[in-house]
Amino acid sequence: MSRIGKLPIEIPSGVKITLDDLLVKVEGPKGTLSRTMVEGISILLDDNKQILVSRTADDPKSRSYHGLTRSLVNNMVVGVTKGFETILDITGVGYRAEVKGDVLTLALGYSHPINFPLPAGISIEVEKMTKVFVRGADKELVGQTAAKIRSFRPPEPYKGKGIKYSDEKILRKAGKTGKK
Repeated sequence: MSRIGKLPIEIPSGVKITLDDLLVKVEGPKGTLSRTMVEGISILLDDNKQILVSRTADDPKSRSYHGLTRSLVNNMVVGVTKGFETILDITGVGYRAEVKGDVLTLALGYSHPINFPLPAGISIEVEKMTKVFVRGADKELVGQTAAKIRSFRPPEPYKGKGIKYSDEKILRKAGKTGKK
């Protein structure tokens, strides 16, 4: 049995969960998320206080999806109650970001500014033009959006210029040595 998959998921107050065959829908104060799960996994609602995830078969596919399904449902519950956040730091002379409506505008040393339209369900806040907060209820979408923004100018190993995650450590290389 999966160590992660057998753990029950506590349902906080204010969260409504709807199970319809393979579709799981979670509604809460931060929004609504829905996801279609794979066959071979059953999701049970226990007195509207806990969600129990179990396997209907013991084949390798069901075993491999057991813990994953539990984690996905748990992330949906956490997302609609607390939400998720990823912080990006922009390092470099003249590198900056600003939000105009539903568009994030980035100046990253290219000959043109980069306009990134925000996906639905994602909010972005910029602090001091160099710190970008990506927030949303869907963990997968928050991570994908942050990765897309980072891909416009990943940090380079010599001076560390570029966009990096706030908790990311950049492996720095030594530059050229001087003449003798």
